[in-house]
Amino acid sequence: MLRVLRHLFLFVVVSLLFACEPGDKAKERADRVPGVSATEIRLGSSLAITGHAGYLGTQTLRGAMACIRSVNESGGVHGRRLTVLAEDDFYDPPQCLANTQRFIIENDVFALFCYVGTPTTVKILPLLEEAKIPLVGVFTGANALREPFNPYIINIRASYYQETQAAVRHLVKDLGLRRIAVFYQFDAYGFDGLVGTELALKEFRMEPVGRGSYVRGTRNVTDGLERIIRSRAEAVVMVGTYGACAQFIRSAEDRGFNPIFYNVSFVGAEELARRLGPEYHARVIMSQVVPPPPEDGRGGPGDAAAEYVRLLGKYYPEDPPSFVGLEGFLNARILVEGLRKAGPDLTRPGFIRAIRSIRKYSLGRDMVITFGPEDHQGSDAVHFTVLEHGRFVPFEDWSVLEQGGR
Repeated sequence: MLRVLRHLFLFVVVSLLFACEPGDKAKERADRVPGVSATEIRLGSSLAITGHAGYLGTQTLRGAMACIRSVNESGGVHGRRLTVLAEDDFYDPPQCLANTQRFIIENDVFALFCYVGTPTTVKILPLLEEAKIPLVGVFTGANALREPFNPYIINIRASYYQETQAAVRHLVKDLGLRRIAVFYQFDAYGFDGLVGTELALKEFRMEPVGRGSYVRGTRNVTDGLERIIRSRAEAVVMVGTYGACAQFIRSAEDRGFNPIFYNVSFVGAEELARRLGPEYHARVIMSQVVPPPPEDGRGGPGDAAAEYVRLLGKYYPEDPPSFVGLEGFLNARILVEGLRKAGPDLTRPGFIRAIRSIRKYSLGRDMVITFGPEDHQGSDAVHFTVLEHGRFVPFEDWSVLEQGGR
């Protein structure tokens, strides 16, 4: 009888130990902040590093890392170093989804950071809601990342709607153009730019005189070009990637078709200019959501563009400064500012509240960032550049685009 009671006692003790262990572990998991330790904050970045949008992802990442490497060398944020786990998604939505799942489940990251592209980023939106994980800085102006309001998405830059609206107003008001067509990538990115252009034209009781598209990942622009040539467009809004847009512009020139070619910022200024070459003299313009990086790296106190040029030269001396890289750098600056304001007791909700508290945060030349409880887009700025002698340079006088004006 005594042996039976002893075995029963041992059974009860072991059962209690096993019963308590899951609860303790569950409490430990609840108290622990994903991706945060005493010495590290871990982030996940899915973007195109290779493939037909590889330039955009590479420049975004290196711009961001120039900032982060400098911050880490200075001791990190509240004593924690920032670790960025970057995965190539080839600008492919299913691969971006797989990368993001791995970041959240296997890599246990604190936040997602510096994604590139509309079709890829839109694909992961359900994951943000499910994991309640912040996404900071996306190289896209897609409206789907702004409406309806998503509390987990932190946009830094202006939207495509804002870019196309500003461009259409100048084309119509300053140049008096009435025949505007749209060439777009046949996916979420291209549709967003197309809708933005249609809305902008509607303000003037106009609509696109022609629409032409191409399949993402190709440079098969022939059908789209034919449609737009037949429309007799005076200007073409281009919502694609640098390879397809360069092919379209060169093919148009070969056909004697010479409208104004307006490109949204995602096209990638430096790579488009390189593919067209320094000898190209068509009227090619592009909107930018950041000012041009200063060539000499000089700037006033707090000038983030000058800081970007200086740090890029230190950490990636083989890379010339770019608009895309500067945008990545600004993403990192806002990330770091949010982490600093969140304090040493870092949590995801606390970080989002800290971002929302950023008001009139100056980054130098025409760069002032402001967020709010229902406003997760830091900047509304849109700048314009024109292709001259193989590079895109700022301009304000639209008369230079009139036929024979350049």
